[in-house]
Amino acid sequence: MAKAVIINGSPTAGSRLNAIMDFAEQSLAAADFEVTRIDVAQLPPEDLIHTKFGSEHIVKANGLVAEADVVIIASPVYKASYTGVLKTFLDLIPEKGLAGKIILPLFIGGSLAHLLAIDYSLKPVLSSIGARHILGGVYAVNAQVDRKEDGGFDIAEELQERLDSAVEELIEETRLRMQRN
Repeated sequence: MAKAVIINGSPTAGSRLNAIMDFAEQSLAAADFEVTRIDVAQLPPEDLIHTKFGSEHIVKANGLVAEADVVIIASPVYKASYTGVLKTFLDLIPEKGLAGKIILPLFIGGSLAHLLAIDYSLKPVLSSIGARHILGGVYAVNAQVDRKEDGGFDIAEELQERLDSAVEELIEETRLRMQRN
């Protein structure tokens, strides 16, 4: 069984990003992936800010990344890039911590103005920590994820199709890699 970890870089518990992560998680679970999630904002702030590599929480989170076949990096876009809380966690992943992983970025922002945030801000950092197989990813805009009165979310059909396509590519790439090994 393939293992996936979703690294949630949102500092906000009720973020629209949750709908996107849930969609990906359900799709992976339906394809027999074991999925875990790291909510970076729930890690102790002092461990992140003071780069405490030996912290029990950081060691556990990095263990989940190390065991994963695939890593989904999810973040809202603030100031033309991913969140600072996500960056503090990425700084704590060992130098080759993403080597051999298939990576799928999932970003959401207020407008299409930051559509290239995955390419110009995230991919260079992921490459510096060993990622070599980074899929194109999905950039969504807030308007594509509506909040419902019951607290849930509705995802626009066009976004669902792009998420389906991206997750299907992730599943296929993982299966191909596992067959080769």
